[in-house]
Amino acid sequence: MSKDNIKHTNLPQKVPSSTTNQAIDRFKKLQQKEILVDPIFKAIISKDTAALSKGITLVESTQETHIEKAQKLIEKCLPYANNSIRIGITGVPGVGKSTFIEALGNVLIQKGKKVAVLAVDPSSTISHGSILGDKTRMESLVKSSEAFIRPSPSGNSLGGVAQKTRESIILCEAAGYDVIIIETVGVGQSETAVHSMVDFFLLLKLAGAGDELQGIKRGIIEMADAIVINKADGDNLKRAREAKNQFRKALHLYPLAQSSWSPEVLTCSAIEGEGIEDIWKIILKYLEITSKNGFFEDNRSQQNKFWLLQTIEERLKTSFYNHKDIKKELTTQIDAVMQHKVTPFAAARYLLELTKKS
Repeated sequence: MSKDNIKHTNLPQKVPSSTTNQAIDRFKKLQQKEILVDPIFKAIISKDTAALSKGITLVESTQETHIEKAQKLIEKCLPYANNSIRIGITGVPGVGKSTFIEALGNVLIQKGKKVAVLAVDPSSTISHGSILGDKTRMESLVKSSEAFIRPSPSGNSLGGVAQKTRESIILCEAAGYDVIIIETVGVGQSETAVHSMVDFFLLLKLAGAGDELQGIKRGIIEMADAIVINKADGDNLKRAREAKNQFRKALHLYPLAQSSWSPEVLTCSAIEGEGIEDIWKIILKYLEITSKNGFFEDNRSQQNKFWLLQTIEERLKTSFYNHKDIKKELTTQIDAVMQHKVTPFAAARYLLELTKKS
């Protein structure tokens, strides 16, 4: 079993992972002493990584007092944010995301950039936050003083996890990181969540895996600004070039995106560092075109609108399930629905009416 597959192995849920334990320890430390927002804020804009970690831990906390302080911290950091390039990277397990991100990060640092790597992992309640494996595999990047790598919190809601990542971007930008890489570890809805918070969305693929065309999800392809065939080295080089041609032909079937950008298809070998420079050039080319035609700013505005509505939905849902009457009646209504005593729609209407009465 490869390293990339190990992190997706389902573990017994009663055994907490090291990531879960670390999160618990961080939250305990937050509980033990009063949190002062101003010192954390001043340290963050002074590029203190310890303060940045503390700030993100505060953002991740679900305690009401912490949520209020986290919002104050984010508001203070906001004037110092929005000055980075945000890159989303997705791909199936085993495609080499960790190796690719490390290779790209090292190239960017050599160019004088500061790189932050964040992750959206909605599957962490099942696999117990195995993202930590990604951090340990980025051995050279994690040692760089110009890099910051942060696993995502576990959570039941994809929207909730993604919101924490969205807020963490603001703190990272305030700390001076000018390239933010958002990795999606899960598959499915997580791609949509990541796409809604980045400027450039990159899809990593493998050649010879039997899914060159039949494995293409229309939605993901439509979101991708570039498709990169990774592991284009050794005996796999010919297959990678063939896959590149297949994807290029497939992309001609799609209409031109709102950005007026035609997605590029490239090959690379992350482990050998081949093709990484070309990928960065493509990203810069995309940014130049979308900045000139106004799409870049419009896209960020639309993303802010999306996160406003997403946050309202998350807060309403949380408020609903935490309502004292709902906690009493929900199980009863579920049982009634399962026994065909009431329709799901009538039960939902009854529960919603309960929240209006108090």
